[in-house]
Amino acid sequence: MTSSGPNSLKIRSLQLRDIGAIAQLVERTWGEVQASQWQRLSHQLELYQQWYGLLRLLRLFPNPSHHQFCFYVAEQNGQVCGLIHVSPFNRTRSTWRVNCVVHDQAVMELNRGLNLADSGSQLLRHCFEKIWEARTWVLEVDINDKSTLALYRQNGFQPLAQQTYWSISPTLQAQLAELEPDLPNLLPVRNADAQLLYQLDTVSMPPLLRQVFDRHIADFKTPLWQGLGQAMQMFWRGQDRVEGYVFEPQRKAAIGHFQLTLAKTGQHPHQVHLTVHPAYTWLYPKLMAQMAQVAQAYPAQELHIISADYQQEREEYLEKLGADCRNHTLLMSRSVWHKLRETRPREGLQLPDVLGLQPARTPIPTRMSWTKFVPHQRKRRPPEAHS
Repeated sequence: MTSSGPNSLKIRSLQLRDIGAIAQLVERTWGEVQASQWQRLSHQLELYQQWYGLLRLLRLFPNPSHHQFCFYVAEQNGQVCGLIHVSPFNRTRSTWRVNCVVHDQAVMELNRGLNLADSGSQLLRHCFEKIWEARTWVLEVDINDKSTLALYRQNGFQPLAQQTYWSISPTLQAQLAELEPDLPNLLPVRNADAQLLYQLDTVSMPPLLRQVFDRHIADFKTPLWQGLGQAMQMFWRGQDRVEGYVFEPQRKAAIGHFQLTLAKTGQHPHQVHLTVHPAYTWLYPKLMAQMAQVAQAYPAQELHIISADYQQEREEYLEKLGADCRNHTLLMSRSVWHKLRETRPREGLQLPDVLGLQPARTPIPTRMSWTKFVPHQRKRRPPEAHS
């Protein structure tokens, strides 16, 4: 728990009794811009509420689920005025993701007169200090949410890429399903294919994003416990998942991969995660036709897909296809450099400090100094022999 006075802001872990207050907080502070974000948050809160007892028991032992429900609440004078949800972005937990930050300006001004940035910054900095293993933080924010964007910039987050969310209508899917995909080397995904998917993911993004995401081969494998958890989650939500990749036999490499999450109830849109090798962009219409044919066996729903500004061929294809642009978001990151800069003066930081190689201090000389110059002594000539 973080606090600095009797009436100061207290930051603590989320408890079961806070769920109702969080729902009221979101209703007061979030508008239409964060509507989709509230759907994701409410789903996580429902899971947290359902498995609260089991999660408290599992926290007594080392287990992967300990990091999946990291919720922290900001409380002042008994009122919940903020919430932050963070989670690991990769398997090694070197990169963490800020899923959402909720903060109430009215409560803060009523109690202490703090502004919106102050309350949000304290929630963020609490996570920066508590989760010491995180070298990099990433998040995604709507470009129209100016206040939240300013909050993240104030706390050291810098833009990485701009992402566009597209929607393909059921009518357009039916037209795509009539095309022949012609993908003879389309294979199902197994854990043995993790090396191929890792190589495809590495080559499909710029170097800066690869460094920030810091993914490894283990990130493309699904352990038994994770597979069971995903199966249970999809069963309760009424979803199916179809996944495959295109193999290039000459190069012995994966050149395309898709993961299609399908809604069996027809209450939610279908979701697509798509990765295509930059040298094989002709795969876009073939993979879209393949996914459209799979979706025809389910209730007619929109198909949602994401493109980034460094994927120009994908954006051009979706525009030509007639997909609807839903919204734009900004992908941002914060590196460990900001943590060092906040704890020490900028002029005192040197390159060895950032890399963690050696302390920045002057060496202390000892009695035995090998660097001291020792003048060369002449050899004494032996005495001449007297006759």
